[in-house]
Amino acid sequence: MVTTQRLKRQITLSQAVALGLGSIIGTGIFVSIGLAAGIAGIGLLPALAIAAIVATCNGLNSAQLAASHPVNGGTYEYGYRYLNPQLGFTAGWLFLLAKSASAATAALGFAGYLLHGLGLGRGNPVTLVIVALAAVVGITGVVLSGIQRSSRLNTFILTISVLALLWFVVIGTGAISTGAFSTSAFSTSAIGQGLPSGFSMFYDRGGRTIQEIPIQAILQASALMFVAYSGYARITTLGEEVQHPERTIPRAILMTLGLSFALYFAVGVVGLGTVGAEALQQGAITEAAPLALAARRFPVWGSEMVLGIGAIAAMLGVLLNLLLGLSRVLLAMARRGDMPITLAQLNADRTTPTLAVLAMGGIVALLVLLGNVKTTWSFSAFSVLGYYAITNLAALRLPASVRQYPRWTAGFGLAACVFLAFWVEWQIWFVGLGLIGLGLIWQATLQHRSKAN
Repeated sequence: MVTTQRLKRQITLSQAVALGLGSIIGTGIFVSIGLAAGIAGIGLLPALAIAAIVATCNGLNSAQLAASHPVNGGTYEYGYRYLNPQLGFTAGWLFLLAKSASAATAALGFAGYLLHGLGLGRGNPVTLVIVALAAVVGITGVVLSGIQRSSRLNTFILTISVLALLWFVVIGTGAISTGAFSTSAFSTSAIGQGLPSGFSMFYDRGGRTIQEIPIQAILQASALMFVAYSGYARITTLGEEVQHPERTIPRAILMTLGLSFALYFAVGVVGLGTVGAEALQQGAITEAAPLALAARRFPVWGSEMVLGIGAIAAMLGVLLNLLLGLSRVLLAMARRGDMPITLAQLNADRTTPTLAVLAMGGIVALLVLLGNVKTTWSFSAFSVLGYYAITNLAALRLPASVRQYPRWTAGFGLAACVFLAFWVEWQIWFVGLGLIGLGLIWQATLQHRSKAN
């Protein structure tokens, strides 16, 4: 290790759960749930359950790894400790690639929702970028101020987002119609064209017709929604800042995933039951706001505005949590010499990796300047599934003395990640593998220079 200087342990159980929820209650539930509905129709609901099961297995393995090796960096560190430097680096590299672009997308999403709600600057890319940059600068300042202030802001933001979603569920329940569920069933056959027939599941359409849903469509939707649940990893990337990590991290991950699934499932039922799958998909593609489209059907005035406020808050929460996680992974990689060593510097109080935060804030700001960061959920799915495949592989290597859960959970998690990854488009595989190759060349170059010096 380049440095042994450690951050203080300040994060409690409730704060860890809030940080995990703040990472999950964001783009996935406000936008991507519409894309998954478009792929699988009413099969969105079993897709959410499948993704939650896979995420829980991965969460258990992440938890026991974090408990046995409670340092910042998540799977990057577990790969180094239990596997080999190349796999460890690959995990960290995938995390930085996917989440940097996701953070820029969250900033632009925040700006878009805000300008749309205020009726200002709509269609003006300059205004969009300026507002997004302001969000990045502001949130970077909060992250620089330390984990406690970041945690308090996250809790405030999360409360607004969850209250807006609960409003959506409670008010929207009264607007559910069986006709919308039938539309969800019908639209699947059109949206799922091009998928191989394979095995299929069937369900009753109003007691009159049986509608076919390709299993392949459900699996593809499961891979996309797994990305949404994967935000619990933020708890493990902050491992060395968690109090009593052996107890706190496993509990926090399980509580986070349980609450997230309940909320996602309820929102999915209301969305499908009010406007149907095809409308949700169109809302995600054309407005990046499928739930707002559903809220327009609610009988209570102002429902769309309430949901918009929740979405604005959620995007800020995602940006906050991503910058926290990115800076901690970059810190861990700098400590090992996989990134410039100066990035491992902490502030005087040992509460913030100052240079790592500034570096990630700068990278996200540069991506925001593009004004149109088109990160696909397919690439995110490839990166996240690869990241957790390495997590589960590391969990298989845990010695029996520190293992908390049966070994089969790691085997199942690994197999599930590899299996779901094969439902990602082949073009994404080529891009992802190419970027991994570039990263390994970077690692080898830095290590060669370090040995030469």
